Amino acid sequence: MKKIVILALSILGLSSCVSKKQFTTVQDELSATKEQLTNTKANLTQCLLEKEKNATQASNCDSQTQSLKEQVKFLQDNNKQVLNQVENLTNLSQSASANIKDVISQLSEKDKYINGIRAAMTRKDSLNLAIAFQLKKVLTNGMQDEDIQIDVEKTVVYISIADKLLFRSGSASVSQKAKAVLGKVATVVQSKPEMEVQVEGYTDNVPVKKACIKDNWDLSVMRATAVVRVLQNDFGVSPSRLIAAGRSEYVPLESNNTPKGRATNRRTRIVILPKLDQFFDILEQKPE
Repeated sequence: MKKIVILALSILGLSSCVSKKQFTTVQDELSATKEQLTNTKANLTQCLLEKEKNATQASNCDSQTQSLKEQVKFLQDNNKQVLNQVENLTNLSQSASANIKDVISQLSEKDKYINGIRAAMTRKDSLNLAIAFQLKKVLTNGMQDEDIQIDVEKTVVYISIADKLLFRSGSASVSQKAKAVLGKVATVVQSKPEMEVQVEGYTDNVPVKKACIKDNWDLSVMRATAVVRVLQNDFGVSPSRLIAAGRSEYVPLESNNTPKGRATNRRTRIVILPKLDQFFDILEQKPE
């Protein structure tokens, strides 16, 4: 800029003493200098823009570098965790394999135990069916079917005897005719000493009108006990195998609103079942 001013002054100072040709030359030089200045300014601006762009790129590169470093660190840490997990899984796999072997071994032993119980239950089912067959054969001989019912349910034999065969109305004294029936039951029971005998007394809902009997609870228990005494005293069944139970009027088979229904509900049921202590012994057995 200073150079241009000097040239301008020189031109003004010399214009009076220089030729037109010289003036034109100086003027051309001034124009060229101005153009050079403009180009220089443009180049300077371009350089500044490129510098700023390069600075931005450098900053971006620094950011990318930092980000890549962080990713590398994360991957390294994650790789360590994965290696630890693989190691733990390997240990767990070995432990699980050993546990599975133990479980399989235990299941095998339990299968043997369960199969043993099933075999015992099958034998018991067969035994009860044989008992039921014998009882039906000896008890129904010469007697009406509706007075005596024999059933096998869930490995237990049930003998239901109508009270008209055993007792008089409102009485707990066993009749002579009933003793003949109970004698046949005792014969079969005596042949199976591993079984227990539970005698259950049932009544209708008609109140008892006797001074020595308080209610139907008393009557049902007294009748069951009377049958137990006959089996023990008259036919030699071991008392340790006998159970007496009264159910009163609360487990009817039919409605008590009719004479027929009340007659059906007045009954004595003899249940032949495996001894409970033997049953519990089976449950408490450990598989070998």
